[in-house]
Amino acid sequence: MSRLSAFLHPVTTQMEEEIVVSSRFLDEKGNPVPFKVRSLTQEENDALTKQSTRRIKMDGLIQDRLDNVEYTRRLVVAATVDPDFSSKELCDGLGVVDPLLVPGKLLLPGEYRKLCNKIMELSGFDETGAEEAEAKN
Repeated sequence: MSRLSAFLHPVTTQMEEEIVVSSRFLDEKGNPVPFKVRSLTQEENDALTKQSTRRIKMDGLIQDRLDNVEYTRRLVVAATVDPDFSSKELCDGLGVVDPLLVPGKLLLPGEYRKLCNKIMELSGFDETGAEEAEAKN
């Protein structure tokens, strides 16, 4: 098999994983309810980046600036499968119209960061874990 064949038939880029971000969300039996998150494709990441980029005028020049807060919100909403932050019931229950505000209303800062970190890891942004695994082998 040629090296080119490996790129023509890659392993799927879509990965899903469950993560418990908080012990505050419990099921009927008192067990923590996990969030289900998925990896993003580069095309999805490009769209999130474009939606989160603002044109600003600085020193007479127009420049593009990435709004990191908005990008992170969009990333979390796009990659969280369950709960669906875009669901009308969840938005209504938290008193918001914009799904981008749901994670901030629902989660504490550390829980939000934990969820975001898992999404970033699944999407290939966190390479330190892979490097550490290789070093152990």
